[in-house]
Amino acid sequence: MAKKPNGGRMVLKAYRGDAKTLLAFNLDKSQAKDLAGFTIQCKPDGQPAYYIYNELQFERPADHAQDSKEPARSSINAPIHKFRWLHVPGSVHQGVKPFRGKYTYTVTPRYFDNGVLTPLDPDTSVSTTILVDSFSKQSVELGFTRGFVQSQAFVNHFGKTAPIQPSKHDLVFDTSEVAGTNAHGEKFTFADEYEWMGFTAREKIIGLLTEVVKNKDLVVDVFAYDLSESDTIGLLLKLAGQGRVRIILDNAALHHNKAKPAPEDRFEQAFNKAAKGKDLLLRGKFGRYSHDKVMIVYRKGAKKNSPQKVLTGSTNFSITGLYVNSNHVLVYRDPEVAGFYAGVFEQAWTDGAKKAAFIKSPWSKAPFVSTSSKTPKTSITFSPHDEDGAAKALAPVVAQIAKEAKKPKGTGSVLFAVMEMANGNSPVYEALKTIHANDKVFSYGISDNPNGIYLYPVGKKTGVLVTGKPVQTQLPPPFNQVPNIAGVKHQIHHKFVVCGFNGDDPVVFCGSSNLASGGEENNGDNLLTIRDKDIATVFAVEALALVDHFNFLDSTATGGKKAKPKASKAQAALDAKWFLSTTDGWTTKYFDTRDLHCADREMFG
Repeated sequence: MAKKPNGGRMVLKAYRGDAKTLLAFNLDKSQAKDLAGFTIQCKPDGQPAYYIYNELQFERPADHAQDSKEPARSSINAPIHKFRWLHVPGSVHQGVKPFRGKYTYTVTPRYFDNGVLTPLDPDTSVSTTILVDSFSKQSVELGFTRGFVQSQAFVNHFGKTAPIQPSKHDLVFDTSEVAGTNAHGEKFTFADEYEWMGFTAREKIIGLLTEVVKNKDLVVDVFAYDLSESDTIGLLLKLAGQGRVRIILDNAALHHNKAKPAPEDRFEQAFNKAAKGKDLLLRGKFGRYSHDKVMIVYRKGAKKNSPQKVLTGSTNFSITGLYVNSNHVLVYRDPEVAGFYAGVFEQAWTDGAKKAAFIKSPWSKAPFVSTSSKTPKTSITFSPHDEDGAAKALAPVVAQIAKEAKKPKGTGSVLFAVMEMANGNSPVYEALKTIHANDKVFSYGISDNPNGIYLYPVGKKTGVLVTGKPVQTQLPPPFNQVPNIAGVKHQIHHKFVVCGFNGDDPVVFCGSSNLASGGEENNGDNLLTIRDKDIATVFAVEALALVDHFNFLDSTATGGKKAKPKASKAQAALDAKWFLSTTDGWTTKYFDTRDLHCADREMFG
């Protein structure tokens, strides 16, 4: 940490996410006098440094200290008016394929002198270096979809009207086909979009299947719910032709229609043709849905195949699941954990994915706990359960939320991203819907259909619950308008809850389970409990990113009639007077102990 001229010290913390970094800054209240914000510089290892961009700038940049080599909205010229910032490489700089590796972040507090930004003082800068890459720890790898079709970054790279798939296409189509041209005149393909939107979750899914295709000693079992992603289907059909894959595919009404075949029906026909008569595909739905999204890799053996690793999580192997929804995957390179899933698959395969038979099996009865010292502490429950079993599966989530509420004021935390909270009977939903009203707990959460939409409140210390599905957005200048996803059933498709990420016993609940009683009683699902600080932090960062992003869309969008956008964003900003302030008034809420912004600053910084 570097000293300020007045002897104060700025704190800089960097939290590792999945190929992203949460930066948090803290100052004493005395140091916030005349604070203009923070300048953030990034330096990828071995590459030129660059400054984070602010979407806003000063009304009259020439009145302030400016670096003429940088645009007016560069944070060296327009400091960030927040005490934390999430950096996702490739959002603005480095294009759609940014550097992965070590990044050095240098943050500098900036000040006003009579309303004029003074030059950057390097003596006040603080630097830290952190790995920015796909997250892994011991035997566990994490992956996340980007989930930000409604974002400035998506529009900058691909444009507001970019198609996500060709208007007419086969199950497997050429993703290298040009999809469009962006505002910079650059052509992009569907593969470019998929790599950017699918992010690390796509890397894990395609990577696992590609590994199996290339290694003739491996085979794979797959649970699939939605199934429509072209490259995934192409790899599965290759494996079908070689007899090295078995699939249990959901056949609920939304995935099965004899009169008008669904993508899953079309896949079934293509798969059986490729398998040449081998019995490698089973359609089933347990009580309601075969809702798992799982791939189990085995090494072939003379007598019995040996489970090697497993991929699970919330991500459907579909266009929407990978390229619109916000989702996660986990890969366990642990034969024991893979063996749990292999046992579940074999039970479902043998019994035809039937609810009654599975409930009677040992796999429905109790949590399965990892014992390897190389695997972060993990326990897993598999559904469907009977009514009592469903209640027992959800009880630990509710109990952990209650435990956070009992911690000393300011030390408990609950962060979550849950697909839906207004539909269905669920003790977890009730706990999450009420936790935001408790000002002793830092709660931050997002759902597609919360029971009421609670925006980031100024002057209140209660938590935040935000909708993940804003429609008819009309962002103020200088922001680009973003795509409308009203036709998509869900944007937030995660099902995770993080409790006490900054405490002594951080825990993440995640997987495919919708965390509802009905789903636990009727769906084929898996619910993981992971007790690990680093993994909890990664999920916490994802929750923060989603809440902040959609809170901005919710609170600044205006539905209904849309104004005709101006040709010049700069002129539009000038007309709307949407600029950075030239006083330290923006800091007030961050030092008001009655305000959640203050709790936010203290918790992360």
